[in-house]
Amino acid sequence: MSAPNLPDPGRRCFLAGGALVVSFAVMPALAAGADGPPLPGSLRTEPMLDGWIRLGADGRITVMTGKAELGQGIKTALIQLAAEELVVAPARITLVTADTARTPDEGYTAGSHSMQDSGTAIRHAAAQVRATLLDLAAVRLGTPPAALGIADGVISAGDRRVAYGDLVRGDELHLRANAAAPLRDPALHQVSGKPMARVDIPAKVSGGAAYLQDMRPAGMVHARIVRPPSPHAQLDGLDVAAAAAMPGVVKVVRDGRFLAVIAQREYQAIVAAQVLARSTRWREAPSLPDPAGLYQSLLSAPSRDDVILARGSMAGAEGRRLDATYRRPYQMHASIGPSCAIAQQDGGSYTVWTHSQGVYPLRDALAELLEVSVDKVRCIHVEGSGCYGHNGADDVAADAALLARAMPGKPVRVQWMREDEHAWEPYGPPMVASASAVLGSDGTIRQWQYGVWSNTHSTRPGKAGDLLAATHLARPFAPTPPKPLPQPEGGGDRNAIPLYRLDNARVTHHFLPAMPLRVSALRSLGAYTNVFAIESFMDELARAAGADPVAFRLRHLDEPRAREVIQAAAARFDWNGYRRTAMRGRGFAFARYKNLGAYAAIAMEVEVARDTGLARVVRVVAAVDSGEAVNPDGIRNQIEGGIIQSSSWTLCEEVPFDRTRPLARDWGGYPILRFPQVPDSIEVVVMERPGMPFLGTGEAAQGPTAAAIANALADATGVRMRDLPLSRARVSAALGA
Repeated sequence: MSAPNLPDPGRRCFLAGGALVVSFAVMPALAAGADGPPLPGSLRTEPMLDGWIRLGADGRITVMTGKAELGQGIKTALIQLAAEELVVAPARITLVTADTARTPDEGYTAGSHSMQDSGTAIRHAAAQVRATLLDLAAVRLGTPPAALGIADGVISAGDRRVAYGDLVRGDELHLRANAAAPLRDPALHQVSGKPMARVDIPAKVSGGAAYLQDMRPAGMVHARIVRPPSPHAQLDGLDVAAAAAMPGVVKVVRDGRFLAVIAQREYQAIVAAQVLARSTRWREAPSLPDPAGLYQSLLSAPSRDDVILARGSMAGAEGRRLDATYRRPYQMHASIGPSCAIAQQDGGSYTVWTHSQGVYPLRDALAELLEVSVDKVRCIHVEGSGCYGHNGADDVAADAALLARAMPGKPVRVQWMREDEHAWEPYGPPMVASASAVLGSDGTIRQWQYGVWSNTHSTRPGKAGDLLAATHLARPFAPTPPKPLPQPEGGGDRNAIPLYRLDNARVTHHFLPAMPLRVSALRSLGAYTNVFAIESFMDELARAAGADPVAFRLRHLDEPRAREVIQAAAARFDWNGYRRTAMRGRGFAFARYKNLGAYAAIAMEVEVARDTGLARVVRVVAAVDSGEAVNPDGIRNQIEGGIIQSSSWTLCEEVPFDRTRPLARDWGGYPILRFPQVPDSIEVVVMERPGMPFLGTGEAAQGPTAAAIANALADATGVRMRDLPLSRARVSAALGA
């Protein structure tokens, strides 16, 4: 795969044939102008139509998004949206994703915001472009806009026709967006709302050039990094001579604790890096907490305490009090495809091909790291074979950029080794959640108290110090001080406020600034743990009340869409008709992601092997309300993937460490879900909500999956387990096997 040949478009460039002046002069100051309401989605920050949609004389349509394809199928859904509003075949549309020289700045692709932000912007921009083209065609054809017809990019009045590309000759689309253009009636949709084959899949399943890892630009050299053996190890000695003399080695780079080898071929770089590693001497000292006391260290650490919900009274309530504590360890992204980047310096400017989830924030961090202005750094997103949450994608981009500075004119490719990925990616932080409730004699919750202890869930770059290599330089950059993410989305407290009707409730977020190990965003952030804890506790309360778990939830839930998604999952699972067998049980859980995203309810059956403690998810039925479903199959993909990933977290995953370093350097030390543990069946019911706002879906299933597994285990065994992961060793010990 060759590196894309993408010239700097500057402020304006002309497509061949003079069809369109492409003017990408975004004007954020206009987005909240006094002449109208705030614009929808990301149009608020990038309000010019031609920053999103450009037309060519040949009828091709280019759509821009600042969001990145991470395997969530966003490219397909955005093409569908644009095609629907422009009334063209999807094949006519080329989608350009996340490129600091070409696309809008939409920050990070994170938090299930792509459809809400970029999808909403593209839909409204496309509708306005269609309306503008109709106005232009009305003048050209002498016919009122309402009397015109559109079919696949051609506007007609009887037998007179004009193509889109013939209508746009200058700055006609260099307009500020507005929300006035009517959207197409969902009843007329031909593309949006229909299953469409994912555009990113064919190359991935056929061995094609699908990923950044596949890129091979001309003249490229390969590099490997030699990391310290532990986070706080200091370099005491180094001999580079042996590595530098090896075949194919073109340079050995050292800057403080940052060590690397650049070679003509990849295997030459790998072998030379191993030789360089053997020639180093490091000084280490214990700096991590005792793993046996991890959770107690969280509870006793200095914290910033914020009450994020205070409702009613916490005075004495009559009834039965129940208390429970739930815990989650450090967990990895554990991307199966190691992080990779390519960077090239040419004339003092840098181009970085990256699978970062935020090309604009990464550009800013790299510019600071390289001590150049931001206009000297261009970051282009290319899909990575493993990217969700804040894994090593940004860090490896910094590695590549530093080495490109050391080797001007050459594309430098850096791919992490498995031990790099396991030992140095930012982990998901450990958490403790404490729940307490008073259950009235009538089976209702009279009082609810909940607290969660957690480090930050985001150290994403924006500053150089947030990049791993920057902290290893001779003149290191300091990491950005950690801080909590604000509600309503939150970080460690994401989904800590239940959606249930609780008249007397108090929820406290105990934010822990000190981070013994580097942590950041793991998919769904704190929602995974908080939903696991809350929905496990709801099950415990239901059992204490002698109530069916589904009926108990519905009794405490007023929101109609939440009730509907619970009822849909329970009905499709045949919850009321379930027949329990030995060592099999059913579990249920529900949440609305961030209390403002998609609603997801999950019912599942789990089987437990008493002799080994192995728990296996047998059958899953999920129901999801994502608002309007642009590509129902894409939504099912996301829910299915979330269920499998969360099953792996819940049943297998925990980062082992000692007082000095993380200990897992391979899959043997950090096992993930294996194919025999994948559920026999997963069924996803997508609620139909035509015309409703998009709701983020990509991280909706993770929390409910964890709780449903725990609840099914309790149903199957009679033993309640509250510490993650629910591994075979932990289950076996709980069963006394």
